[in-house]
Amino acid sequence: MSAETPSGEKRETEERLERIRRTRLYGVLKGVSFVLILALLFREALKAAGLIQSGTEYNTPYFLRKLTEFIPLTTYRGVPFVDFGAYLSFIGERDLLFASDISLLWADPPALISEVGAILVRDGFFALFGVAGVTLAVGVAGTVLGFPLALLFGVLGSERVLPFPLNFVFRGTMSAIRAIPALVWILIYIPLAGVTPVSAVFAVATDTIGNLGRLFTDELEEIEEGPIEAMETTGASRPQTVTFGMLSQVTTPYIAWTLYIFEINVRIAVSLGVLGAGGLGSVVKTQLGLTYFDNAMATLLCIFLLIISVELFSQRIRSRLRSETEKMSFRELVFGFPCRFTESLMR
Repeated sequence: MSAETPSGEKRETEERLERIRRTRLYGVLKGVSFVLILALLFREALKAAGLIQSGTEYNTPYFLRKLTEFIPLTTYRGVPFVDFGAYLSFIGERDLLFASDISLLWADPPALISEVGAILVRDGFFALFGVAGVTLAVGVAGTVLGFPLALLFGVLGSERVLPFPLNFVFRGTMSAIRAIPALVWILIYIPLAGVTPVSAVFAVATDTIGNLGRLFTDELEEIEEGPIEAMETTGASRPQTVTFGMLSQVTTPYIAWTLYIFEINVRIAVSLGVLGAGGLGSVVKTQLGLTYFDNAMATLLCIFLLIISVELFSQRIRSRLRSETEKMSFRELVFGFPCRFTESLMR
C-alpha cells in the first residue's frame, strides 16, 4: 500500500499539470483568436473609411506646410521664436478670455476693481470672461438645467426604486437620449431658438439627462442593503426609504459625477460653437474659414486654458469629496487633455 500511494499521488499531480497546460493552451488560443479577429475588424474598418482604398492620395507636403501657418514666427538676433505676441494681440482684440474693459486695466487695481463691479452689475458674471464666458455659460446652464430630470430619471430608472418593467421606461428614455449626440440635438433645437447659445444650452441639457442620469442609476445599484433594511424595519414609508436609506448613500458620488459631467459639457459647448452657437468654437470656425490659421491657434490656446481651468476646479473638488480618488497632477491634466477632449466629443 505504501508503494501505491506515492504512485497515485504522482499520477494525480501529472493530471493536474496536464489540465493546467491545456488551460494555458486554450487561453493562448483565445488570445490569438481575439487579436486576429480584432485585426480583421480593424482592416475592414479602414477599408470602409476609405483609408486603404486603391487610388487614395494624401497631399502630405501641403498639409505640413499649412500646419506651419498655425505658428507665427519672429526672429531675435537671427534666431526664430514663436511669436506669442501675435497670439496675445488677437486674444485681446477679440476679448477671448476677458472683457476688453478689464484687459486694459491690469496696471490700475482700483480702476480694475471698479470696472469688474460695473460689469457684474451691468452684464453679469460670465461677461467678465469675454467670448470664453459664453462657452462656460453654456456648460453651466446646460448642466444645471439637465440635472433635475437626470436625478429623477436616474433614481426611477433603478430597479431598487421601481420594479421592472416600470423602471425600464426611464432607462429606455435615457438610452434613447444617449443614442443621439449633442451635435445632433442642437440641430433639433435650431427651429426653436435658431443657431444661438440658447439652442446649445438645450442640447447640453438634453445630453446631460441621458449621461448623468445613467451614472446616477448605476451608482444607485451599488449601494449597501444595511441602511435600506434598517429603514424598512422602523416602518418608514417607501419615499422615506428611498430618500434616507438609498440616496443618503450616494450623495457624495452624485456630486462628483455631476462635476465630471460639467467638465464634459464645457467641452461639448466648444464643439457646438463650431456649428455657430457662439463662444470660442464659433471663433475657431470663423478664423479657419478665413484661413487665418494663427488666429485659430490663438483661439485653440484659449480653449485649452478654459478646459484646463474647469478640470482643475472640478478635479480638486471631486478629490476632496472622494478620499479614495487619486489626485491628478497638473502634468497629468495638461498632457492627458487631448485624449479626454477627444473622448468627450465622441460622447
